[in-house]
Parts: sequence; C-alpha cells; structure tokens
Amino acid sequence: MKYKRIFGIVLDSVGTGAAPDAAKFGDVGSDTLGHVGDFYDGKLAIPNLQKLGISNLRDQPIKGVAPAEKPLAYFGKMQEVSAGKDSMDGHWEMMGLPVKHALALFPDGFPDEIIDKLKAFSGRDVIVNKPYSGTDVIHDYGEEQMKTGALIVYTSGDSVLQIAAHEDVIPLTELYKICDYARSLVNEPPYVVGRIIARPYVGPDKDHFTRTANRKDFTLEPTGKTDMDRLQDAGYEVIGIGKINDIFSGHGITRGFHNESNHDGMDHVFNNMKDDFTGFSFTNLVDFDAMYGHRRNPKGFGAALMEFDQQLGEVLANLKDDDLLLITADHGNDPGFRGTDHTREFVPLLAYSPSFTQVGQSLGIRSPFSDFGATILDNFGVKNVVGTSFLDELK
Repeated sequence: MKYKRIFGIVLDSVGTGAAPDAAKFGDVGSDTLGHVGDFYDGKLAIPNLQKLGISNLRDQPIKGVAPAEKPLAYFGKMQEVSAGKDSMDGHWEMMGLPVKHALALFPDGFPDEIIDKLKAFSGRDVIVNKPYSGTDVIHDYGEEQMKTGALIVYTSGDSVLQIAAHEDVIPLTELYKICDYARSLVNEPPYVVGRIIARPYVGPDKDHFTRTANRKDFTLEPTGKTDMDRLQDAGYEVIGIGKINDIFSGHGITRGFHNESNHDGMDHVFNNMKDDFTGFSFTNLVDFDAMYGHRRNPKGFGAALMEFDQQLGEVLANLKDDDLLLITADHGNDPGFRGTDHTREFVPLLAYSPSFTQVGQSLGIRSPFSDFGATILDNFGVKNVVGTSFLDELK
C-alpha cells in the first residue's frame, strides 16, 4: 500500500541497548529504555508504546512493560553506521547521508586561533573553554558571565561548540550573530564541527539559572543531497518540526516549526494531521536528550516518556487509513549510565498505520539508519541512494 502522508517522530536520545560497536565509544552496558524502566521499577506507564510493540523489539522487555501479544506496529531496531553518535549524524543517516568521517572533538578545549577570532568578532572575553555539563557550567560560571559580559564557551563529548549567555546580558539577536560567525570558523579541516549551539539562560543567581527554549543550533551544512531534498525535488511537501530545520540547515524543508518543548512539538504534529498535504512530516522531540539524558535524570526522562505516550494516544486515534506513523530515535543518552554524553545504542523502530490487516511482525535489525528514509522514498516513488526499504514488509 502507498500512503499519502508519513509522520516520522524522532524521540531524541531514546536508545534501546548498546550497539555492537559500543566499545569503540566507551558505551558498553548502556541501555536508555532499559535503565529508565529499571529506575521506575515496573511503574513506567507507556501503554500506547507498549501496544505498538516497544518491548517486543528488545532482547529483554522494559521492566513493567510486557511485550504485546498482538502488537499493532511492525517493530525492529536500527543500527547506526555513521562515524559519530551526535544528533546530526543520526538524522543525516536516516535521510540517506551517513557521516563517514569523524568530526572534530575538543577534549582540551578549543584552540587559541578559534577563541581569539571569537573574542575579536564579539568584542567580548571568553571564559571556561573546556568540556562541561550545560547545566553545571551556568551554575558555576553564570554569575561571572552576568558581571563581565563574557561568552561561556564549552564543549562535550560530541562535536559541538556551545556558547551560553544570560538573555538579559547578551540579547538573543547578538548571541545568534556570534554563533553564526562561529559556524563560519569550523566548516573546513582541520576543524570541522558538527554543531554550534546557542545556549541562552535566565534567572537571578546560580541557584535559579535555567536554560530557555531559545536554544538554536547552527549545524554543518549537509555535505550532499538528502532524502528530504529528493522528496522536495519530486514535488512532495516536507514539514520539519523541532530541531529538524537546524539539523539540516533548512535544506529540503518546505515548512518548519520551532518547538518550545516535547509537548509543543506534539501539538505541531496534531495540527499537521489536520492539514490536507501529501508528503512527509518529520519531528524531533529534544527534551529527552537536553533536559534529562545529558543531566542523567532517569526520573525526568521517564516522566517525559509517559507524557509523550499520552499524546501518542491522540495521534493514534486520529491517523487516517492512508497515513503511516514511524517512530524512532537518533542515538542513546542513557540517564542511568556514567558521564553526560550520548551513548552508542540501537534505536527503536515502530511502524503503524490503521490500514494494517495483520498483527505487527519483526522488521529485524535495520542498518544503516538510511532504511528509514529509503522506505519513505519508496512510498512516494522516489529513487533512493542509500538504504533498503521495508515498505513491502508492512501488510
């Protein structure tokens, strides 16, 4: 069957167990969904994901979430082949553009030639310049930033350059301008960085600082055509919700919507479901990652999953027979694991349409992530370059 609309939802960082190459990344033993379930000790209430088959795709069910006897969805896992485990790598690979070469990392901070150019362009000093937790860095240096007007520049285990500033000290327009300039500094070897991230925060003092929804990602321009470009070139609508526009630098998107939160992102999905369009709606829900994974907060992570599951119920109730829903993730970020960085994991894959006439079956392990995009292109009769479609397996 061919579908008129495909709704893809990426649960940012919701991994489902260590990938075969996890040792390369120091992530053996990671399992985002499993450890969140263990933390909730059988009380993780995700009935809609459960009936779709979220535990069926795992070697061991999520604690308290039994495999569905008759899963509604076709279910499986996807294994990444890209060189890194960043959001950009995962999303690009989903859309037929695996990242083959590792991006630059900065475990000792950024070199003087980059920092000096940031100082000169912004007219501001730079403080920190080393790997740091995003919430810890504003707690430890936010008051200094407010007093001096300096830029808090830091990184993580991923290929990112992040700049934090209090919104009352450095206006958003100025912060975005500085980040856009920083983007121009790290597009060519030897310093090719995946993302520049503006990290504004508010609050009166270190015990009350909070990061705001005005975060903005300045991502490396896609190095080639993506499946979104191919869909758009073929005349289909491509709707980007949440970080999608930033991750693809606006390429291949006909309409884009910014998310204030996961809840807000799902509201955008509901609104798009009311539209009479033909094409692909692509959503990223980042709170799992930004709010709970990096902060190693399994309680908050599970609460966000349960809230998503409630909204998922409304999505399922309003899907039309010629709609297809695809749910996956871009990497793991295990809140029960050591450190604060992304974790190299399998990601879940769930495919559902009200038109299915059979009980959901296993799609196995799909690799690369590009099988996701290949299936979407296959549905719309557009030739794919990377990946193998599983469209014909959906009955």
